[in-house]
Amino acid sequence: MSVRVLPDFLVNQIAAGEVVENPASVVKELVENALDAGADQIVIDVVDGGRTSISVVDNGHGMGREDLSRAILRHATSKLPDDDLTHITYMGFRGEALPSIASVSDMTIDTFTDGDVNGWQLNATTGEIRPCSWDSGTRIRVQNLFSRTPARLKFLRGDRAETMSVLDVVKRLAMARRDVGFVLNNKWFFPKNQDLLERMVAVMGDDIVGRMLEINAKSESDDMKLTGFISEPTLRRASGVDQFLFVNGRPVKDKVVVGALRAAYMDVMHAREFPLCALFLELNPANVDVNVSPAKTEVHFLEPSHVRAFIIKHLRARLAETMHDVSLNNVVRHTEMTPVQMNIPKQSNSVDFARTENKAGVFRVAAPESHKDFFVPHVASDFTVKKVPCGDVVSQCVDDAFSDMPLGRAIGQIGDKYILAEKDNNLIIVDQHAAHERITYERVRQHAIKVQPLLTPIVINMRDADVVAIMSIQDELKSSGLGVDAFGDTAVAIFEKPSSWDLNWADLLHDIADEVRANGHSVQLNEKLHLKLANWACHHSVRAGQKLDLNQMNALLRDIENTTRGGQCNHGRPVYKIIPISDLDIIFERS
Repeated sequence: MSVRVLPDFLVNQIAAGEVVENPASVVKELVENALDAGADQIVIDVVDGGRTSISVVDNGHGMGREDLSRAILRHATSKLPDDDLTHITYMGFRGEALPSIASVSDMTIDTFTDGDVNGWQLNATTGEIRPCSWDSGTRIRVQNLFSRTPARLKFLRGDRAETMSVLDVVKRLAMARRDVGFVLNNKWFFPKNQDLLERMVAVMGDDIVGRMLEINAKSESDDMKLTGFISEPTLRRASGVDQFLFVNGRPVKDKVVVGALRAAYMDVMHAREFPLCALFLELNPANVDVNVSPAKTEVHFLEPSHVRAFIIKHLRARLAETMHDVSLNNVVRHTEMTPVQMNIPKQSNSVDFARTENKAGVFRVAAPESHKDFFVPHVASDFTVKKVPCGDVVSQCVDDAFSDMPLGRAIGQIGDKYILAEKDNNLIIVDQHAAHERITYERVRQHAIKVQPLLTPIVINMRDADVVAIMSIQDELKSSGLGVDAFGDTAVAIFEKPSSWDLNWADLLHDIADEVRANGHSVQLNEKLHLKLANWACHHSVRAGQKLDLNQMNALLRDIENTTRGGQCNHGRPVYKIIPISDLDIIFERS
């Protein structure tokens, strides 16, 4: 069979298959063009989910007749003035959107630019350009989408589902450009110049109010910046629908950033749950390639491991802030307080930490004897313990002694499982097991993992691609206690492993290799470590059904106030709830 050049209409339809997946992708391309044209107000309308009609109107710069005639030619663009693909600062740049859309629909463009006496209208089907009365910006109408490619048309979902996909695209672009106003179907409004939190509420819903944590971080070399908000671990969704991620202002669904987000929440949220976020990563455009896919939702980082580590570090640091970290004015000097021991009655599975106090009022906690085979012996970590004032007679302490303690004063226990406390006209309910579970977990995880060198390495045969994948995260595995090295081109040797771990190492390494090849990283080993520690902490903590006296309750409150990630247990359940007295007034119809 001889080689031939495909006709233009077929080339455009093939390109459309990459760029135009559904009505939402059409809206994305058209709105991005409007943003690149300097628009600060964009109105979108879709009929029948977009299959019948899509209209995008903007107040941007518009086009003259000559530019309009070139706009529907393949690879025609105004976005690369220096022909430099390593420094892309525009939303669109490939020059494929308009000709691709025109090849699978009936498209018309009305536009006006300063200096012209009239507007111009282009019929993309016939190529005819004629004067029109349009007098500001640009309007693009796309009708009968996929009418020329019926096979694509039949794969469209119902009108409502397609409309929701369009809304998702508009939300992501609205989050990226808060200086621009967006209107969809005269139903969804995102006013321009909104504050980020205001736009987040408009996009994500009212339930995020007061439950988002601000992120503002820079790398040590000042080559990366991460800003935005992440949700408290107890605020989550059943999917990643409310995860808004941006790289240099571009909405992305990038596996490196998504993986870093998941890793940051690993020990505060169940793997099947998803945090909410609006995160903006900024870095040198030369260090990220946005020209990866026609849809421009994926990117390639020059140093993905560096980017991932940077994101994880700062998100985990924010999630790890204690209650006193976020209210520094409430810190009380330890030397002004009298120590009180927990002295919780032992059960068969209770943990007895070796606790000794130094002069600074900071306890030294050794690795628990009952789990000594897992941790490096004689390793101790400092952690701050807030102590209860007024000695053992807590019930006789004046309220002022608790005024600077975030969880206030314990007043009782209900159901032998919840501690009741009061503070500033708030009722505070604390799950005693969840609280002590988090305290135990955080203390245990500070100890170094005991590593067992192997006299005879475990050799695992793998495909050469899997060997490369494993070796790409060799340092990461080492930090989790697993020492590996290549054993030729088609095998990996394990020469040290975490002590007392009896796993199917071949299956684990194959799973890790699959994850690395798919996502560029792996969290499986860290997740196994987390589950091992979390289960141990669960079984060695105060149980539901265990009676506590006021001293023990207050000691537990003071500890959780100073414990990292203290707002939720190791499984992501809330540790405490704060109920304002105004809410109680509503319950009892006093308001």
